[in-house]
Amino acid sequence: MVKRCNSTSGMQSLYEMGTSMIRLIFFAAMIIAFSALGGIANAQQRDPSGSEQRSGPDTELPRAGSLHHPMAFEFTGPDTSEFAAANPFTDYRLVVAFYAPGSDVPTRIRGFYAADGDAADTSAVSGGVWRAMFTPDREGRWRWTARLAEGSDIAIDQDVASGTTIAISQSSGSFDVGPSLADGKDWRASANGRLVAKNGELIATGSGNVWLKTGANSPENLLGYSGFDGTWRIDSNARDGESDSGKQLHRFEPHQQDWRPGDPEWGDKRGHSMIGAVNYLADNGINAAYFLVWNVEGDGKDVWPFIDPNDQTRFDTSKLDQWERVFTHMQNQGIALHVVLQETENELLMDGGDTGRIRKLFIAELVARFGHHNALIWNLGEENGPVHWRPEGQNDAQRRAMIEWLTQVDPYNHPILLHTHAEPDDKDAIAGPLLGLRDLDGLSLQIADPALVHAETVKWFKRSSDAGHRWVLTMDEIGPWQNGAIPDVDAKDDHLALIREALWGHILAGGSGVEWYFGAKFDHNDLSAEDFRSREKLWASSHSARQFIEQTIELGSREICPSDFASTPCLRGTVPGTKRQVAIVYLRAGEALEPGLAKQRKAIEFRDPLNAAELLVDHQLRDRIVVIY
Repeated sequence: MVKRCNSTSGMQSLYEMGTSMIRLIFFAAMIIAFSALGGIANAQQRDPSGSEQRSGPDTELPRAGSLHHPMAFEFTGPDTSEFAAANPFTDYRLVVAFYAPGSDVPTRIRGFYAADGDAADTSAVSGGVWRAMFTPDREGRWRWTARLAEGSDIAIDQDVASGTTIAISQSSGSFDVGPSLADGKDWRASANGRLVAKNGELIATGSGNVWLKTGANSPENLLGYSGFDGTWRIDSNARDGESDSGKQLHRFEPHQQDWRPGDPEWGDKRGHSMIGAVNYLADNGINAAYFLVWNVEGDGKDVWPFIDPNDQTRFDTSKLDQWERVFTHMQNQGIALHVVLQETENELLMDGGDTGRIRKLFIAELVARFGHHNALIWNLGEENGPVHWRPEGQNDAQRRAMIEWLTQVDPYNHPILLHTHAEPDDKDAIAGPLLGLRDLDGLSLQIADPALVHAETVKWFKRSSDAGHRWVLTMDEIGPWQNGAIPDVDAKDDHLALIREALWGHILAGGSGVEWYFGAKFDHNDLSAEDFRSREKLWASSHSARQFIEQTIELGSREICPSDFASTPCLRGTVPGTKRQVAIVYLRAGEALEPGLAKQRKAIEFRDPLNAAELLVDHQLRDRIVVIY
């Protein structure tokens, strides 16, 4: 078995030497060596009679599963390698068709090459295991059929009958799905299930309830982690207008203490600090995390799913299996995956911005490996499209093509969002032409001036509703760029101004929630953050606000208060489980309740915007949340 170097060994060291000649020589040698290995493997796959020799796991395929729990179907197929002449990522395609109880309509799931089937632990680059991941959404007896085929670029061929069929260990079967075994915030729980976009809301299909997020938007290069195979920083970044990534990969050492016995790990007990960071976030009420999966030529330059960042046709199986362990733990801890496919600096690197061979393969592979997760949001790219400070970018037709392909290859219908630029005019120019496009579910908002959050959220709800397709709106990157959400130690007002404008301003406009961006010029910034405790007060205030909203107003009934009712940020709807009406208003220090609102009240409460669970008695000289029943 061939094993790759991990991020602390020779491969990383060569890249950190910074000489392009050494990189070129090294990878040329690797490709030649492994191509030869692949050729030998391919020559040995067939005996003189034409039958294929197989290697792979000696295990049975699943016969039972649980509702909303991902299932792995592993097949013994061609024994090959990541570097084989017949590329296992482009020239082979595993498709498993799943049939729900009582249905003859298939849900087709694309599989992927999995090396030896345990690459997260072994760092293997070769083997004969092919895997498909599936998450059942109903109980009962399911049936399935599988087909592995080969052919030039068959991986991106949508014709399921194309290619030459290759025998695999088992090509059909069935399994029984019982009730979910999870509960609470775990996305496998029966009350959670899949996260979908519908009528401008994010919905948990298990309960049908509206989902509101309070998430972490930083570090954007979360996956630039020293514990992953094949991960290194190509170059540090300290450009004007961007965060400084420093020279080291993330280690998250302050969160080593947050790993618990029985939590995931991989290899030689790697991953504890990353898993500990996930635990810390979940324990502090964070239910979403934003991260890039491709940042070459971007800010961090340390995240890619490939073996070689310059060859986007060969994927790093062990690194992606290690990502999968982190993503699975996030889901089980109630954290939604906000997967950002690219950033503004590299959006033209694949196919010149088109959805051609390379981009199609990239998206299809990510969907195959990670699409089974219940709570996953696809983001087309950070700061997508051209602006005055970077006139090169994808155009409207290229965005539409990318959305169309992602919709075609994702059988789970995960929400698709577009991350915006910071200024209103840029949003108008780039997002405006996409209004009414049914397959785009909404905007991941970046807003430079926190004071504009409420108005911008209201504006895009109105514009998308008027176009016939109301968008989901999330407040994901708050400005100004150099600050964002600064560390607690630097927030002299305990983040009150930020929470007033960005969190309450967005939520009281009907938005789907916030993620906190860490800015560029403070410690633990958007690229260098190592300790999430640096913003513990912010997590507490955010979690408190979300819990208060969820307990006070039925989110499916909420609407912005009409102007004759209130001119300040105001949301109204019904109290959960009742027919009682409630209105929630934000008042700044010194502001009085408007006469129209005062007349409506039958009962009134005043709450602390930094801790919404707390009732205020002496409230006139401070910001407060007013709850009117």
